[in-house]
Amino acid sequence: MPCPLCRKEFQIPPDGLCALQHHFFIQHLVDARNVSSKSTDEVPCQACLEVNEDNEGSRPTATMYCVDCSEYLCERCSRLHRRMSMKGGAHQVRPMGAELEQELLKVRGSYCDKHKEKQVELYCHDCNENICVLCFAVKHTQHQTVEIPEMAEKLRPKIDSDDNLVLSGMNAVRQRSDKVKEDLQKFLSQVETTEKMVVEAGEAIKRIVDRQVSECLQKLQSVKTEGTKEAEIVQEPFHLALVAMESFHTYSRELLDKGRPSDVTRAAVELHK
Repeated sequence: MPCPLCRKEFQIPPDGLCALQHHFFIQHLVDARNVSSKSTDEVPCQACLEVNEDNEGSRPTATMYCVDCSEYLCERCSRLHRRMSMKGGAHQVRPMGAELEQELLKVRGSYCDKHKEKQVELYCHDCNENICVLCFAVKHTQHQTVEIPEMAEKLRPKIDSDDNLVLSGMNAVRQRSDKVKEDLQKFLSQVETTEKMVVEAGEAIKRIVDRQVSECLQKLQSVKTEGTKEAEIVQEPFHLALVAMESFHTYSRELLDKGRPSDVTRAAVELHK
């Protein structure tokens, strides 16, 4: 099927659309924004809800958020999460509010695609992907690898340079698109002027040239329709190009401003392509 942005055709995986490659950074942004957008007076404490499922009157409002459990907590329940966990370490608990989104982007780890419980720590130059230590030991021992933060710093200028090229391209496309709009307006204005001239001449000698006036108007209308359609056809690729470029620009800026090093390394090669 065609991509909804650039119209390039791609193959749907055998398992359906849900099997398409997951966009971790965008999903991470969406999850963080969904959490931070909730008002502190509208979310009940989830831990209290589990304990008092039938007691409608004793549901304290959540003021904290546990990153490890992805749960909204009241102050009392959040203290328990800070002190202990089943894995032997304290949970990462953050206060709800405007700064929560940025906090979540910073503290959540980036896990390996193949070993879900392992966090990625290395970037493989040979495969252009983030890998965990287990991946390195199994498949990448002979490959050239580097720590993700170091690689991310090298890739950031490339992404920024590509984004500047896209911005320049956007300006060029806008100028060409505006020129098409200007030409269309001139064309329509000329047609309108001609229509008026034809109507005025027809009224002066209406009894004699009614048929000729009608034919001229029909021809002009046909020209007008064809010209408008041609302009719309020319305009469509500019619009599609702008949509794709604006999408690239917005994503690049979000990645550079808010992305973790692992997000940058995961996306950099495909972005550059």
